Amino acid sequence: MTNASSDAERTAKVLLCVGNSMMGDDGAGPLLAQQLADRPIYGWQVVDGGSAPETETVHIRELAPKLLVVVDATEMGLNPGEIRLVDPDSIGEMMLMSTHSMPLNYLIDDLRDAVDEVVMIGIQPDIVGFCYPMTPPVSQAVAALYQKLADDEWRQIPQLTAEGERC
Repeated sequence: MTNASSDAERTAKVLLCVGNSMMGDDGAGPLLAQQLADRPIYGWQVVDGGSAPETETVHIRELAPKLLVVVDATEMGLNPGEIRLVDPDSIGEMMLMSTHSMPLNYLIDDLRDAVDEVVMIGIQPDIVGFCYPMTPPVSQAVAALYQKLADDEWRQIPQLTAEGERC
């Protein structure tokens, strides 16, 4: 067998949740990972990447998912709690703010040969600071995103546009 898994062995959908639960709204990804651990959604495998998601690349490569959805609190210049699909190819160009040691576009580029499709979902944070609690708009957004995943309606999330939605 080669490095690539056969289609029968591949995981269909992996959700990579990114963020730091000790940093207020940056904990959106880990909160979603916890909700999925508590109430799994059929067909989705969750990976909690925490604040160093690059440490999960080997695991994700082993899963060889057909679809990888990366969820992270992302500064997009929107109202707190707004959710957007973010084109992974434009992450670097849009200079989206991240609190992680490695920019997500590098991580996504690294995984492209192991994954058929990569999608990023950003949740607009309000307060990102050490020991701050998550704000209600962001925790409500996480609950709404969980429901969209459960109802298989996540692809209906609006796309982040390059103009008019960023600072």
